[in-house]
Amino acid sequence: MKKVLIKNAKIVNENKIVEGDVFIENGIIVEIAESISAKSPDVNIFDAEGTHLLPGLIDDQVHFREPGLTHKENIETGSRAAVAGGITSFIEMPNTLPQSTTIELLEEKFNTAAETSYANYSFMFGGTNDNLSEIEKIDPKKVAALKLFLGSSTGNMLVDDEKVLEQIFQKSPVLIAVHCEDEETIRKNLEECKARYGDDIPIELHPKIRSEEACYKSSSKAVALAKKTGARLHVFHVSTAKELGLFSNRKALKDKKITAEVCIHHLWFNDSDYAKKGTLIKWNPAVKTKKDQKALLEGLLDDYLDVIATDHAPHTKEEKKNVYTKAPSGGPLVQHALPALLQMYHQGKISLEKIVEKACHNPAILFQIEKRGFIREGYKADLVMVDLNSPWAVQPDNIFSKCQWSPFEGTTFKSRITHTFVNGNLVYKNFKHQPFAKIAERLSFDR
Repeated sequence: MKKVLIKNAKIVNENKIVEGDVFIENGIIVEIAESISAKSPDVNIFDAEGTHLLPGLIDDQVHFREPGLTHKENIETGSRAAVAGGITSFIEMPNTLPQSTTIELLEEKFNTAAETSYANYSFMFGGTNDNLSEIEKIDPKKVAALKLFLGSSTGNMLVDDEKVLEQIFQKSPVLIAVHCEDEETIRKNLEECKARYGDDIPIELHPKIRSEEACYKSSSKAVALAKKTGARLHVFHVSTAKELGLFSNRKALKDKKITAEVCIHHLWFNDSDYAKKGTLIKWNPAVKTKKDQKALLEGLLDDYLDVIATDHAPHTKEEKKNVYTKAPSGGPLVQHALPALLQMYHQGKISLEKIVEKACHNPAILFQIEKRGFIREGYKADLVMVDLNSPWAVQPDNIFSKCQWSPFEGTTFKSRITHTFVNGNLVYKNFKHQPFAKIAERLSFDR
């Protein structure tokens, strides 16, 4: 679609909501005004009357499982689910098979995405105990960030050599994003539970095994190291109230050296949900208490937490149904993150403006993504139309992730994503994807 005119939208952008029209040409927002008329017959017109127009969401943490784990998900299916959820750009993680721990392997993932992705894409480079020379080759304009696991997760990439860790913090040419859980604490807690229950540990003990102590011990260490070395640090999926004290809201996001993310599942679920959902809501870090859940929302609203992400990490339902020690952590979330946030809006927990700030604007600012994340003239036309009053239920026949299940299955959301545009192209409309075309772009960074 070379020319697109969106009429009569309630535009949610930069802390305000205004009614107006948006004209797009060759994938770029050319004009935003109260009223715009089509100047030629080749303009595709969309009447957004009754809907809100948001910038496309930018998800800074997904696991699309390609290469090597594609029975769970791949870039094509993951990105299809993403655009159905209003996510127009994603940053994918390095713990695939093989892991993205060399520049060559990283570029192979970019090549795959160029052929199959519905959404704009970037990938994080994976740090290990022995690839510092490769880390130093990262081009900051082409790669989103460096990912470090300071606690093991799916695909063991644990960086546990203290000297190497400090060198990485000193020498990384890009932002360092970290998964923080203390491995020693987790192992001790797990062994105690296995001694009592064997492999069939009650899922309710997951937040005791991957505990507040495990999270805080690791994240506080990472923050201290960032302060010592001057590294640019981003802490993924904060899950405890205690960790909020490590972060600050005294500076504008663009001036922060240490930032933090919260994920949808830690805002939506708490430990009372294990009884019903079981291992389907087994994540690392674990979903914790109602007190933690409440504090995370407050920390988000008060700007201690800078972005909202999904940590979309699908496994098959058969894998998830295993006993505790064999059930992998993670679940599919990209399709239902925005509907869940909009449900929280209806519940009076968060404003539309704040959702857009944390899920669209701030990821663009934090990663210095060029010309995305805002509805601005001259910016890429990544846009989402939502109907706030069009209820629908999550059920297997409308789930797009390859794993074909969701922790939100059975939930009725009040708001529906009606249209998603990527670079000015309609890719999704009311539970149906448009025919695939290579319109997604590799994210670039203004560094």
